[in-house]
Amino acid sequence: MSTAAQAMVAAIAKLRLAGVDDPARDARILLAHAAQVDASRVTLIAPDDIASEIAARYEQLIALRTDRVPVSHLIGEREFYGRRFKVSRDVLDPRPETETLIEAALAEPFASILDIGTGSGCILVTLLAERENAVGVGTDLSEAACLQAAANAVLNNVDTRADIYQSDWFGAVRGRYDLIVSNPPYLAAAEMADVSPELRDHEPRMALTDEADGLTGYRMLANLGQRFLEPQGRLFAEIGWQQGPEVVVLFQQAGWLNPRLLVDLDGRDRVICADKPI
Repeated sequence: MSTAAQAMVAAIAKLRLAGVDDPARDARILLAHAAQVDASRVTLIAPDDIASEIAARYEQLIALRTDRVPVSHLIGEREFYGRRFKVSRDVLDPRPETETLIEAALAEPFASILDIGTGSGCILVTLLAERENAVGVGTDLSEAACLQAAANAVLNNVDTRADIYQSDWFGAVRGRYDLIVSNPPYLAAAEMADVSPELRDHEPRMALTDEADGLTGYRMLANLGQRFLEPQGRLFAEIGWQQGPEVVVLFQQAGWLNPRLLVDLDGRDRVICADKPI
């Protein structure tokens, strides 16, 4: 029988050989999940012999990770803006870059939110959790994503203030909102061959690419968004880091006020912001 530390060393070697970016981190998180302990306690159990059932569970998790199944899918959740979100292969894995949009949206007051393409619900749910008097609607073309977003609204105690329903862009949307937010599919079809196996093979393709030039979502938001905003309403959408100038032009041509770009922590264009004309 080996110790937990020895099992983790062997796992790190397998993950590194498979090309996983941060094998030590993933090995630690998956060991914690297999042993059903908090990740911060892995060092405490490291010297101990690893029980056979935990070792078997850990080996299975590591095998799946070497096939590039995302860690979040293996443990069933992901942290985003300090909260837990349940995730699966039906929704895009919440990413730290999207927190740039959250910070920007929270910088000014709002009482109502429309989240187009809500996916896991991480944007809508986070904004509602941070703004306790706000209400919101999340829509997604995927029924499975709507169910996931609804579950995350319950998990984070905002379900009484969130309505989630299936819609193709603005097709089923009614009413006007202070804030429109979105993280649309922004990869061009030609870019899909170069994305990581975690994205290409295990996340919903429709959440990644529009099967065209990557700008379809921004044309929809720019051309239709104003009619669903209250006076002085605002729009925030995540973008691909190389799309900024093209997306700004789309919003300028559609008559939005002051379209502008915000950068993420790496200094790359990440969010388009625009105001409804007065």
